[in-house]
Amino acid sequence: MSFRTGPSVFKDRAKVSFDYVPQELPHRESQVQRLFSIFRPVGDSGLAANAFLYGSVGTGKTHTAKRFCEDFRGYANKQGRGLDHVHVNCRQKMGDDAVLLHILKHFDARFPDRGFSIPEKLDSLRKRLEKDQIHLVVILDEVDVLLKKSGSDLMYTFSRFGEEAGKGNVSMILISQRRDAIDRLDAASMSTFRRTNAVEFPKYSKEELRDILKVRVDLAFHPGTVDGDVVGMIADAAAEYGDARYAIDLLERAGALADEEFAGEVAPENVRGAKASVTQSDLQERLAELDKSQKLVLLAIARKIRKKAFITTGEAEEAYYIVCEEFHEKRRAHTQFWKYIQDLDAMGLITKEKSGEGVVGKTTMISLSGIPAKSLSDNIETTLKRRKGM
Repeated sequence: MSFRTGPSVFKDRAKVSFDYVPQELPHRESQVQRLFSIFRPVGDSGLAANAFLYGSVGTGKTHTAKRFCEDFRGYANKQGRGLDHVHVNCRQKMGDDAVLLHILKHFDARFPDRGFSIPEKLDSLRKRLEKDQIHLVVILDEVDVLLKKSGSDLMYTFSRFGEEAGKGNVSMILISQRRDAIDRLDAASMSTFRRTNAVEFPKYSKEELRDILKVRVDLAFHPGTVDGDVVGMIADAAAEYGDARYAIDLLERAGALADEEFAGEVAPENVRGAKASVTQSDLQERLAELDKSQKLVLLAIARKIRKKAFITTGEAEEAYYIVCEEFHEKRRAHTQFWKYIQDLDAMGLITKEKSGEGVVGKTTMISLSGIPAKSLSDNIETTLKRRKGM
């Protein structure tokens, strides 16, 4: 079989992949400087430091943590201190044992998957750090999952690694979409995470997204293949979410569509095509992160809001009761329902805000974050029915 080939609009497609971390992160300079202020004692004195990064999907938390650690290694080395870092996605590496194994394999890819208990793994890590004389920064991404599954024992243990010598050789950066995720830490662990060490990552504005896209266009595309109008269209689309990850996904997909047409440049129609395909896959990815109860609440909201701009929490709860009956699920009490609302808001799937003029009394109003209600309800119904049939 032969393939049609032609010149690509990409000069380095890897530069628009999710895993690529640019040298510069536009509009995250203040967060990087804040991290340096928190971690400076690590480089200057070898003392441990910890930080908590929070913000919605696509606000640069993971990339900032990785970029900071790479750059901070140079600072620490100039002070005569060895430093390394390892990133762990706690949703993929669930539980203390899996997290520790991932960290150990960072140093030795041949470390056995089985045969070592958690205390033995901790001892192996401690000996490795002492032997190599390095300070390790552990980035625990989506830390909510780890805290929910295993509690905060591992974080407490890390915080006490260098206690005997009076200096810590493990520091931590915890990452979450939720501001209150750190509240899951127990009292002993909480003492090592001061509230002042929390770093907020707000959603990107349209102008900020435009700047981010311009950087990626310069890195990934041949000159003249992506013009300002295309960048503006993508920034407008992603501004609904304030999500740079979504913007970069759109840029990559639009480039791929241009290549499929052998167009030689990315056109506005390619952006429209990209939005139709990427929004769907992005939505499915976000829904995959929800448990069944959260999906039921979101389905109730999507159904109730279909012909409205917003609904009240009372209307959402009434719709939730109906959905629970339909899917033969026990409905949760109001307190738990409200927690689900907060979770969905933190994940960027809904937006909640206090009522303004035209609404009697004070209540919370709910709207969808730029996702068509029909598309949302259809996707959730499909996943719930598929699961029921398994």
